[in-house]
Amino acid sequence: MTSVEICAGAGGQSLGLERAGFEHEALVEIDDACCATLRANRPRWNVLHGDVTRFDGRPYRGVDLLAGGVPCPPFSVAGKQLGAEDERDLFPEALRLTDEIRPRAVMLENVRGFLDPGFEGYRERLFEQFRKLGYMTAIKLLHASDHGVPQLRPRVVIVALRSSDADHFVWPESVGTSAPTVGDTLFDLMAANNWRGAKAWAAGAQSIAPTIVGGSKKHGGPDLGPSRARKAWAQLGVNGGSIAEAAPERDFVGMPRLTVRMVARIQGFPDDWHFTGRKTAAYRQVGNAFPPPVAQAVGQSIMQMFEMAAHNTVMVA
Repeated sequence: MTSVEICAGAGGQSLGLERAGFEHEALVEIDDACCATLRANRPRWNVLHGDVTRFDGRPYRGVDLLAGGVPCPPFSVAGKQLGAEDERDLFPEALRLTDEIRPRAVMLENVRGFLDPGFEGYRERLFEQFRKLGYMTAIKLLHASDHGVPQLRPRVVIVALRSSDADHFVWPESVGTSAPTVGDTLFDLMAANNWRGAKAWAAGAQSIAPTIVGGSKKHGGPDLGPSRARKAWAQLGVNGGSIAEAAPERDFVGMPRLTVRMVARIQGFPDDWHFTGRKTAAYRQVGNAFPPPVAQAVGQSIMQMFEMAAHNTVMVA
């Protein structure tokens, strides 16, 4: 099964969909650091560096899946929630590309704020436009912790499906076990420099993490979020004021900071996924990512839908 992804970022959704069995025909991303990360990890991927508003989907007509993590600021409670009035709203581009590409399925993710009552009219118009293109829509709030990721991270996922496939789609279920704690997830990384306090720290960090906050180019630096988020991190024994270059040294005393690699593991990235650029750029790539295990779970549900539809077609024939 083939896919095209817009707003690909540093590859969270891309990696998850790859694991689900999709072959990427093209990945569109405007940020140069993210493009460098995608190319460094998957040299064979067709990474297109540019503005999605200028991306022509017609050469990719007929791929199975159009996916994307369209920008969150228009709907985020951390922003002004301008919705359609925000120049960063790219849902219209997703609709345009759906019309140009005519995929069997569309998968778009966004922040929980997209479900706020103030955006009810926006959602209804969006779904009506998908209906006019011949697609039925479903929307669900998923929590990363339900899929083995050691943080809550609620994300809204929208799927738009052809009517012939839609009856076979089922949202992914929870993995059925509790997500690992921050302490269990990061113990080996915290102990990498033989920190004497690593074991005691891990024993005190026995819950999942608050949602990782990525920030933007205009606002926010390499830290774990606003004061409320930092307080939550402090309860886990983590100094959220900045990101560290390396794990604590042997005789370190106090609350340790997280490195980019530690944050990436909390987001569900494998340790061999390399983020290019300096610390701030790398951290933002990680913080803004869609956790790969969640993308994989939804991708597998879409893949199973395709397989079920194909099976039924054969049975009818």
